Amino acid sequence: MSTKKYKGFEPKWIKTVAPEGSYRSIFRWGDPEFFKWPKESLYNLMKDTFKMTDDDFKQYNDDIGFDKVENLGRSCKLAKEHIDALKEIVGEEYVTTDDYARLSVAYGNTAYDLLRLRHKRIDHLPDVVVYPDTTEQVEKIVAYVTKHKIPLYVYGGGSSVTRGVEPMKGGITLDMRKRFNKVIKFNEVDQTITVQAGMSGPKLEETLHNAPQLFGAKRAYTCGHFPQSFEYSSVGGWVVTRGAGQNSTYYGTIADIVLSQRYATPIGVIQTSHYPREATGPSLNQIMMGSEGTFGVLTEVTLKVFRWMPENRKRFSYMFKNWEIAMKAAREMMQCECGYSSVFRLSDPEETSLMLKLYNVDDTPLAPLLDKLGYKDMERCMFLGFTDGEKGYSANVAKNIAKIALKNGAIPMTGYVTKSWEKGRFNDPYLRDTLMDFGICTDTLECTVNWSNMAQVHRDVRKVCHALPNTVVTTHMSHCYPQGANLYFIFITKMSDEEEFKAYHTTILDAIQKSGAAISHHHGIGKMFAPWLEYSLGEKEYGVFRALKNYFDPDYNLNPGGTIGLDLKPEEKRNMLNK
Repeated sequence: MSTKKYKGFEPKWIKTVAPEGSYRSIFRWGDPEFFKWPKESLYNLMKDTFKMTDDDFKQYNDDIGFDKVENLGRSCKLAKEHIDALKEIVGEEYVTTDDYARLSVAYGNTAYDLLRLRHKRIDHLPDVVVYPDTTEQVEKIVAYVTKHKIPLYVYGGGSSVTRGVEPMKGGITLDMRKRFNKVIKFNEVDQTITVQAGMSGPKLEETLHNAPQLFGAKRAYTCGHFPQSFEYSSVGGWVVTRGAGQNSTYYGTIADIVLSQRYATPIGVIQTSHYPREATGPSLNQIMMGSEGTFGVLTEVTLKVFRWMPENRKRFSYMFKNWEIAMKAAREMMQCECGYSSVFRLSDPEETSLMLKLYNVDDTPLAPLLDKLGYKDMERCMFLGFTDGEKGYSANVAKNIAKIALKNGAIPMTGYVTKSWEKGRFNDPYLRDTLMDFGICTDTLECTVNWSNMAQVHRDVRKVCHALPNTVVTTHMSHCYPQGANLYFIFITKMSDEEEFKAYHTTILDAIQKSGAAISHHHGIGKMFAPWLEYSLGEKEYGVFRALKNYFDPDYNLNPGGTIGLDLKPEEKRNMLNK
C-alpha cells in the first residue's frame, strides 16, 4: 500500500475489513486485512486520464458490498435424496445449501464477475456446495452425478478470469479449499511431489521449502510456479487451465512442470503415466491438461520440483529507448543459447510510464536522469527480471543479458526497480477493488505471439483497446521463448456497468483473434473465451476436443454451460477470422 500522506485531497479509500458474510468479503481480493491504494501521483494521473475531479472521489460510485448476503431467493432445486447421498459420502457437516456458501463459489475474478457481485446480480448458483476430503470421495461423487445426470462444477482458488467456475446449470460445486489440500507423497530421488488438487500456491511452496523438516530431505525445494494469483489459486486450477507463473521462462509453465495426473471421470479413474518422457502415442498428460473440468475432476497431481537457491538470484533492470529496439534485444536474449532468466518482463512505453510511478521510481534520482539521457517518457521501455539456478549458471545468464542490453543502447536501472516490482507482484490485484469503488475498472487479456508478428499484434490490439476514449492500456511481454512470447494487455477505464465491460472485452478478443495470435497463453478459456475457440483452432482440429468430451462425459454433466465451447450452439460462436 502507499504509505506517503497525500499533500492534497485524498479519497476515502476503504481501509476496513469487509463485514463477515458480506458481498465484499466474496468479491474482494485476497487477505481481508490487506489494503492497497494509489499514491498521490497515480491518483492525479487517473484524474487527468479519466477526465475526473476530486468531486468524483468524494462519494463511492458503486456499491461497496458491505451488506450481508442473505435471502437470495434461489432455493436449492436438488432433491433431498441427492443431498442425503452426498452427506453419506463426505459427512453431513461438509454439505451445505447456505446462500453465502453457494454465492462464494459461483463467480471467479474477471471484472464481469466482480461488477455483477457489486450489483447483486446473481445469474447462476450451485444448488449445493460439497467439501470433499479424499480422492475416493471425489470419485464416488463423480460416479453418483453420472448415474443421476447432475451438473458438477469444481472451485479451487476462485481466481479464474474466464468464468471457468461459474455453475451455469446449478447442480453441485465441489469446493476444494477447505479439506482437499494435502500432500500425498514426496519423492526426493525423483524430485517430485504429489498433492491433492486443492493445494494452494503458498502451502505448496511452504511445504517444499520445509522439505528437510517435513520429509527428511537433504535440501529445500521450490515448484517454480508463481502466477500473479499465486496466493489465492490452487494447483488444480493451474493444471486444468494450462497456467503459467511469472518465473516460467526458466522453470516452464505448468504444462512443463506436471509429471502425472489422476482424474475422476464418468467412465472411471484416469491415471496418466509418471515418466519424464515417453513415446507411447499421444500424451495423455497433455490431453487432460487444459480440459478445465470437462473430461473429469482432477484429484491428484505429481509435480516436478527444483532446488530452492534464492541466494543465487541475480536481479536486473534496464531502460531501452523504444519498443522496437527493446523487442529486438529481447529476442536476441532468448535466442542466444546462453540460458534463460527466471523472470523476463519487458514493458511497452505506456506501461513503463505507469510502472515508474507505481513502483516509486519517479521519486528517485533515476527519473530526471532518464530524460536528460534521451530516454523519453512514452517512448522508453522498462525491462526487468532476475535469474535463478546454480550460482555460476545464474551469474552467466545475467552477464549475457547485460551484454545484449548494453549492445542495444539500454542503460542499467539498478536492482531497485526489480525489488520494487517483486514487492508488489502478488498484491497489485488489491488496487483493483479500491479503484472499482469509484467506478474505475481494470482487467487483463493476454495472447501468444511469434517474434515475427509481435509488433503487428501489439499495434492492432492496442488500437482496439484505445478505441474506448480516456483509457489506459498497458502491455508487457512475459513468458518468453526462442520462438515468441506472451503479450499481456491491461486496460484501466472509467466503467461500472457489467454489460458495457463485456462488450468492450469482446472487441478486444475479436482483435486478438483477427490479429493471428493465440487467444490465451495461460488464462485458459472457460466460458468467457469459449465462443472464439473453435474458429481460433480450426473446425476439424476442434473436433478432437468434442470427440474426447463424448468419450469421457457423453452426458455433458461436468462443468456444463459453455466451458471451452463444448456445448455452445453454433450461433453462440464467434468467427472473426474472415471479418
